Amino acid sequence: MSVVEENELVIKSKRLQALPPYLFAELDKAKRAAKAAGKDVIDLGVGDPDLPTPPHIIAKMNEAAQDVENHRYSMSSGMPILKEAIARWYQNRFGVTLDPATEILPLIGSKEGIAWLPMAITNPGDVVLVPDPGYPPYTGGAILAGCEPVPMPLLEENGFFPDLGDLSQQIAKRARILYLNYPNNPTAALASDEQFDEAIALARDYNITVAHDAAYTEIAYDGIKPQSFLQRPGAKEVGVEFHSVSKTYNMTGWRVGWVCGNAEVVAAMSQMKSNLDSGIFQPLQYAAIEALEGDQGPMQETIAVYQKRRDLLVEGLNKVGWKVTKPAASLYIWTKVPTKESSMQFCQRVLEKTGVVVTPGNGFGESGEGYFRMSLTLPTERIEEAITRLQQSL
Repeated sequence: MSVVEENELVIKSKRLQALPPYLFAELDKAKRAAKAAGKDVIDLGVGDPDLPTPPHIIAKMNEAAQDVENHRYSMSSGMPILKEAIARWYQNRFGVTLDPATEILPLIGSKEGIAWLPMAITNPGDVVLVPDPGYPPYTGGAILAGCEPVPMPLLEENGFFPDLGDLSQQIAKRARILYLNYPNNPTAALASDEQFDEAIALARDYNITVAHDAAYTEIAYDGIKPQSFLQRPGAKEVGVEFHSVSKTYNMTGWRVGWVCGNAEVVAAMSQMKSNLDSGIFQPLQYAAIEALEGDQGPMQETIAVYQKRRDLLVEGLNKVGWKVTKPAASLYIWTKVPTKESSMQFCQRVLEKTGVVVTPGNGFGESGEGYFRMSLTLPTERIEEAITRLQQSL
């Protein structure tokens, strides 16, 4: 065997080899195969908003891009005026007071911070508690940091919140991070005050950092206003929250988010970023300020569109014969597989027979088996077409 062939066998690090296949990459392969076979694919699989970024945000970015001073390296820790805008937004929205200088760190999208948090505050061999089913970067970040991800099952009978009382003392003593995510992806569940308080108590008892992914707090329906983890007493002493303009303002591709809360954790993350990147392009930071502090009318219009889609899809699925309930928040419908097939078998059959892409629940973790997820990020006419195909074929 040649030296080149030997190198090809070990080109990936052990860290990368330990990562499970990324769910959405696998979905893309299946979608491409269906399209290559001539199918008109309706993609209800990925939660990427199809609605445009509001014009006033784009205008602010364009204006800032005309200033040559904004073409140079930005601060990896973020512009002070962006951090101040985030602090004002948290105060106005949640009544949470944050110190812009020490308790807020802008990120190149919240996914970046979520995945790199274990590298900043854990040591190899530590335990990271991850929701199951859950957003894949919780597990991926733990593996890349050399930690042991321990799944916390999200069961329907517990309101899709982890049973923290079921956690063994041995695991709790080794745990350094507990990831939470409410409104939840993929289950769309909300968390109660009591559940957040339970997490804070566990974190205090075992010196665990709670990392709450709050990306969907602004995507909620029927007048519901999901809370911030940081609203709970003692939350800032034990944890941080990740947020973003991505879903709220239809800015997923812009990559602007932040982590806020515990000053020590924020400082560790800031040190990480100073060694890994050169910050967010400044015109994008100005655009994020405009999103947070400018006209909020388009955001309310977006929620109304999603609520209409939610109602249409849920009612249509129930007519198909599937028992589906309306989610109170998030971009997703999470429901049980209506047959005796596995999640993957069911989703593959749906794609083959109808050209409709839905996401198998087990792609988010073992506890997601028996469920599938559908997204609300397609126009109503495509949702109607998907329902028609499902009715005719299944």
